[in-house]
Amino acid sequence: MSRRKRLKLGDIYEISLPNEKKKYARLFKEGTLAFYDGDYDDYAEVPEEEVYFRYICVYKDLLTDGIWKIVGNRPFSCDDEAWAPPKVVVDAITGKGSIYHKGKIKPCTFEECKDLEVAAVWDRNHVIDMLMGDTKWDVSISKPFC
Repeated sequence: MSRRKRLKLGDIYEISLPNEKKKYARLFKEGTLAFYDGDYDDYAEVPEEEVYFRYICVYKDLLTDGIWKIVGNRPFSCDDEAWAPPKVVVDAITGKGSIYHKGKIKPCTFEECKDLEVAAVWDRNHVIDMLMGDTKWDVSISKPFC
């Protein structure tokens, strides 16, 4: 039985893709991975400048089962920096939107939330599909809140 890894903010995960390239992502609070922009052959190629193209929350087992290797750690300069940007939560029953940020939910208007990523937790196959350019798992806000 393999030993599960303990989560550490700032850990860098290496994600191997079907095209033999790799993506790298940094662990933020609440199981959110910030994906570095670009495809790489090795972690040494990832620029020191923190440039991400997407923030996605993933299931905890994806971070602890060892399939995605931890290849480094880039500590955050302060606790506040370890939070991902805001996301929108849309109530399935009422259609009302809210902003989710730093563990809190607050009401928002359609204009405030329309460009935010919809909050979701992704599984491994969804992440790999997204990294390969498939948008079938993406959710967007297509109409104003009621």
